[in-house]
Amino acid sequence: MTDSYKRLFENNRKWVETKLNEDKEYFHRLSQGQKPDFFLIGCSDSRVSPNIITGAGPGELFIHRNIANLAVHTDLNFLSALQYAVEVLQVKHVVVKGHYYCGGVRAALSDDHHGLIDNWLVNIRDVMRLHKNELESITGDEERFRRLVELNVIEQVNNVKATSVMQNAMQNENDPQVHGWVYDLNEGLLKDLEVS
Repeated sequence: MTDSYKRLFENNRKWVETKLNEDKEYFHRLSQGQKPDFFLIGCSDSRVSPNIITGAGPGELFIHRNIANLAVHTDLNFLSALQYAVEVLQVKHVVVKGHYYCGGVRAALSDDHHGLIDNWLVNIRDVMRLHKNELESITGDEERFRRLVELNVIEQVNNVKATSVMQNAMQNENDPQVHGWVYDLNEGLLKDLEVS
């Protein structure tokens, strides 16, 4: 076993010890169930852990992560998580959270072949096609990249709202708000795109 592998288990033991020293019933309460207010659809990128960047503790966020925070209508994993969050957990907010410097978005911008992931990146390239004129009007590569990250979040918010899960939720009293956020790795701050 590598030291980095062993370190994760050692960190876990230290974390458990710290939590139990603060509150002997902490894990017992966690084991009794969850009632988060938020369902967060985020990127799998290791630098953008939703709990860490929002300061949320265990049980506060129900999270689905994939490459480039996509809400794809044919992704049964995403749809199942959304349905569970909305219908069972009855979350109050659904958040699509992208981030600047996203490798998936950058890969979609290139003409390079990336293997299997190219099938997934088609969804981002669709966003590029929908916003072709705006993206082509941006002269700087970095500015275009940042704007595509934002447009991708906006389109994924639209995709979430178009699902049968959300359409059904609008017919009853549990109609969660849908939001689009972007996290800036350079600053550490979240930005609400105000697209709900």
